[in-house]
Amino acid sequence: MTDLVRRILVTSALPYANGHIHLGHLVEYIQTDIFVRFQKLRGHQALYLCADDTHGTAIMIRARAEGRGERELIAAMREAHLADFGGFQIDFDHYGSTDSEANRTHCGEIWQSLRNRGLVTTRDVQQLYDTTAGVFLADRFVRGTCPRCQTADQYGDSCEQCGAAYTPADLVDPVSTLSGTRPEVRSAEHLFVTLEQMHGFLNDWTQRSGALDPRIANYLAGHFLGEPLRDWDISRPAPYFGFEIPDAPGHYWYVWFDAPIGYLAATSEWCAAHGDSFDAWWRRDGAAPTAEIHHFIGKDITYFHTLFWPAMLEAAGLALPKRVHVHGFLTVNGQKMSKSRGTFLLARTYLDHLDPGMLRYYYAAKLSGGIDDLDLNLEEFAAKGNADLVGKVVNLASRTARWLEQTGLAAQYPDDGGLFATAAADGAAIAEAYEACDFARAMRTIMQAADRANAYVDAEQPWKLAKAGPESAAKLQEVASVSLNLFRQIAVYLAPVLPVFAVQAGELVGGPITSWNESQRPLTGQPVGTFRSLMRRIEPAQIEALLADSLKLSGTPPTHPTPSSQPGTKGTTSMEQHAAPSDSGEPLAAEPLAPECTIDDFTKIDLRVARVVAAEEVPEAKKLLRLTISLGGDATRTVFAGIKGFHTPESLVGRLVVVVANLAPRQMKFGLSEGMVAAASGAGATGVYLLSPDSGALPGMRLH
Repeated sequence: MTDLVRRILVTSALPYANGHIHLGHLVEYIQTDIFVRFQKLRGHQALYLCADDTHGTAIMIRARAEGRGERELIAAMREAHLADFGGFQIDFDHYGSTDSEANRTHCGEIWQSLRNRGLVTTRDVQQLYDTTAGVFLADRFVRGTCPRCQTADQYGDSCEQCGAAYTPADLVDPVSTLSGTRPEVRSAEHLFVTLEQMHGFLNDWTQRSGALDPRIANYLAGHFLGEPLRDWDISRPAPYFGFEIPDAPGHYWYVWFDAPIGYLAATSEWCAAHGDSFDAWWRRDGAAPTAEIHHFIGKDITYFHTLFWPAMLEAAGLALPKRVHVHGFLTVNGQKMSKSRGTFLLARTYLDHLDPGMLRYYYAAKLSGGIDDLDLNLEEFAAKGNADLVGKVVNLASRTARWLEQTGLAAQYPDDGGLFATAAADGAAIAEAYEACDFARAMRTIMQAADRANAYVDAEQPWKLAKAGPESAAKLQEVASVSLNLFRQIAVYLAPVLPVFAVQAGELVGGPITSWNESQRPLTGQPVGTFRSLMRRIEPAQIEALLADSLKLSGTPPTHPTPSSQPGTKGTTSMEQHAAPSDSGEPLAAEPLAPECTIDDFTKIDLRVARVVAAEEVPEAKKLLRLTISLGGDATRTVFAGIKGFHTPESLVGRLVVVVANLAPRQMKFGLSEGMVAAASGAGATGVYLLSPDSGALPGMRLH
């Protein structure tokens, strides 16, 4: 328990009720869930509130197409969303809906505040109307060319290329995505919020409050706040599924008006259920807020949460966010998610094949708290989960727990050479990283502790002590007690990321993990349960089955059958044969085999597994990246690799590679290169491909 208990209200952007959750969405919800679980583990009062975003033309059109009512549709999508979130161990304190009476009430209160401040105006606007579908077109149902940068195929509200915000009528050559026809322009009365009256406040808040990443603040200053703010179109004419504006019959609040107000409604509903006060979370106590409010959002909706939403809160006299955490997009294997490639991965499809804890850990190991995009490299995903979670963390318990089932932990914590104390001292840095949402830094520090713990077990060799007989029983108990304590300490640190694993670790030894402070003291004299498998290795067949099922869902036939001989996979049976690969002979023809060598020649080359622990660009070199590689323990080397442009530094950190370890050092103008990273390239190749060892290989292992 920390000395000062904080009150922290945390939200994620509300998922739209028109579609299922995919792995791109989960970057945000997993990130938020980790942050909230960490705060609770530290002893703070943290609430994770969310809701389905349910209004708008898209819901109306889909319900119409499916022959059912809008509320029937959103009820079904709510059930599906909650099942997916639950499958990925995402724990909301309350999950509401923007179609609730609480949200209608708060929308009315915010609207009246805007009216009282003189911020609402009315005028006729030119709006796109689809004569075939019979509706005015919402932003997402129009595609066209950006009026600012001329990039084609952009949505009707903002440009993904340059970030410009506009109305659908501003698009060049607009096309309705509902009918594929060119919409016509019609005049309709709309209500607007005159944001320019809030310009001074918004400039001060975005640039000086500390709520935003400096890059986001600079983006807003350069793209929006450097000129008069445009009025915000806040209404839509009938037909529209949403809340009708009380003092403007026939007009409905635009979905982006009532969606963020859903945060307020979810708070009210939670407070009503728990006897708490809404004002204690959202009202200001004088100039100071009564609670910390944290929003987690994707960078594509930045201006809604950093311009429109703060203006609404300020007008209503409500507390402003302490922090708006903005993250980047998810790519898969370096590219946008694609249905044709089978990489548009739905949450439910993933859960059919793989452990959700593995994805939570992979995302955590990639998230640094910034706005850069995150890449899900499926090969790296499997290798990292297998090496870190199975090969390092679970390995500590699997190798030693069985020897404590009868005796329990040692009555006094043995001398471990300072291992537990060192990792306990690391707790402050790990907590700081969690607080900053730099989960990648936290994971690196935790895995360093796991490396030290495994080195201890390797050195003490408890399996040999077990064979030595009764005279080594006391020593065996000591070694196993150290190992299991270090395992539980790591489980405490990983609890925000791996909540189910933390429960299983508690069942093995020590009981439920409920406090961060449990990482600071070892356990003694406690019983130890029977070890059971905590996490299973990811097998290649599971990845293949995942991609094959994704292709099936997209309507694209898979290019090869998928075996189902591995646990948790679907597809063809193991008796069926894979389609014969058709490999081009171009690379071999372009670079023929080298002259024959002997086995003696080959054994002169010492190929080793290594882990990239740091990577950075060499600014003055066109092709080089500077890598720091670990061969295990304290053995590290610097290697310059000609892979810039094909691999980014951040994608390499933590990855296992193959290196020529006994290559004579080479002095380069940029520094001393102490080895070579093995890679493939050649005719027909579009990149440079690093060689990766099989899952489970460890740094320092030699290739034979």
